[in-house]
Formats: sequence, C-alpha cells, structure tokens
Amino acid sequence: MPSTSGIFDTRREAEMAIERLVQEHGVDRAVIAVAPAGRQNSVGIEVAGSDAKRGDAEPARDDEAALNGRIAVTVPDGVDAPVDDVFREFHATDIRAEAGQPSTETRQS
Repeated sequence: MPSTSGIFDTRREAEMAIERLVQEHGVDRAVIAVAPAGRQNSVGIEVAGSDAKRGDAEPARDDEAALNGRIAVTVPDGVDAPVDDVFREFHATDIRAEAGQPSTETRQS
C-alpha cells in the first residue's frame, strides 16, 4: 500500500507528529505505524521529554536506555491530512513516499 514515512530523532517528536495527525486532522491512530528506523529497538537518539532535565530536579537516568536509533512513522496514502507538513513541523528527516509513488515526491529536510 502506498504510504508516506518520516524518520524522527526522538520519541517525543514522533509522538507529537502522531498526536497532531490524530487530534487536529482526524487520522485514525490505528492506521499509523511506528517502528525503529533500523534493526535495533530504540526510543530515539536524543534525550527529550520526561527524560530531559527540568528545573532543579534531576531525573533518574537509565544509562542502558536504547538511545541508539531513530523512530520511523508511516501513514498510508488516502488519509485526509497534510502528512508531509506535520512531519516537517516536528523535525522529521527522510520524508518520502513509498511503495510505487513517484520519486519526485521524495523530500529531504
């Protein structure tokens, strides 16, 4: 099935893009695929969100966290939403149309 995918550096960015698609554009969460962008399980390559330091409190750090890969988010074609724009807003890279789409739709950011 044709789709659009984007690669995110942090889990938070991926989740924010998904929430924007679901809440503001009515995309069914069940059709959005989320997976590691590589072969290893990952939560991203940067500390973000609740893992980041906030104020004076230092969160407990798990030095074994799988911060060694990026997160891929894929949305099937046919959804009525500006997927490319939302992916760019949350800093996705390697945004591309897949499965038979013309290469002219492939975008790098």
